[in-house]
Amino acid sequence: MTPMTRVLLVALLVSTTALTGMYTERVHFAKGANSATIEGRIQGDMTIGYLLGARQGQSMTVSLATDNGANDFNIIAPGKENEALFVGSSSGNQFEGRLPASGDYKVRVYLMRSAARRDEIANYRLEMIID
Repeated sequence: MTPMTRVLLVALLVSTTALTGMYTERVHFAKGANSATIEGRIQGDMTIGYLLGARQGQSMTVSLATDNGANDFNIIAPGKENEALFVGSSSGNQFEGRLPASGDYKVRVYLMRSAARRDEIANYRLEMIID
């Protein structure tokens, strides 16, 4: 899948999931790569989750570039649902750290509640690296 196709696919899925408010996609790195970059768009109370498999002790970097200051992301560790390892709204648009457990990490991209209520839109670029 080309990067442009991926962007269009994410945009299509985002527009069709507006009714449900939550969309989840598994992130696959290209063969031999240790990173992936996703460009997307969210609106209102949507949340987009990206599942990223990793092992305990690996280093993870996640960074978000966005055109809306109310656009943030959280990282949820394997086995957790609502307890964030990283909260972007209070910690910024970049996470760097060693991972505490093996399994699927959830990177959830969202708009802050006030922006979601105004049905704002955010275009973003999310880069995820695992070493």
